[in-house]
Amino acid sequence: MPDKQSADNQLQPFWEKPLESLNRREWESLCDGCGRCCLKKLQDEDDRIWYTRVVCKLLDQPTCGCTSYANRQTLVPDCLVLDLDTLAREHDWIPASCAYKLRYQGLPLPEWHPLLTGSRQAMLDEGIAVTGKVISEEYVHDDGIEEHIIRWVTA
Repeated sequence: MPDKQSADNQLQPFWEKPLESLNRREWESLCDGCGRCCLKKLQDEDDRIWYTRVVCKLLDQPTCGCTSYANRQTLVPDCLVLDLDTLAREHDWIPASCAYKLRYQGLPLPEWHPLLTGSRQAMLDEGIAVTGKVISEEYVHDDGIEEHIIRWVTA
C-alpha cells in the first residue's frame, strides 16, 4: 500500500515537483516560450550580465519558438541546452522570470505562466514575450551589439 506522502506527490502538479523528478516532456513543458533566453547577453569586467534586444537568428519572433530546435546546437554552437547541470552552473544569466530558474530556486511559477493559465495570453498581456521588441542577430554587427542593451529583462 502506498504511503500518504507518495500519494500526495502523485496529486501534486508536475511543475511543483523537484526538477530532478521531471521526465523530458514535463521538463520541456516548464518553458513558457517567452524567448528571453534567446536574447544575446554581454558580460562586463565586473561580471555583470547585460541583456540586449538582439536575438538568436533561429528565433521565430512571432511565436518565440526555435526554428531548428533539434539542431540548434549544431547551427548555433554557443546555444546551451538547459538541463539540471547547466541550470546549476549557468543560472546567473537566465532571466528572473524563467520557470526553470524559479523552480531551481524553490519558487512557484508566476501567475501568468501558461501551465497555470492554460494559454500564452496572460504571458503576452504581461509583456513577458520578446515578440515585437527584438532584432535578429543577422542585422546587427558584432561591434554594435552594446547599442542594443535593454533594461526590461533582468537575471
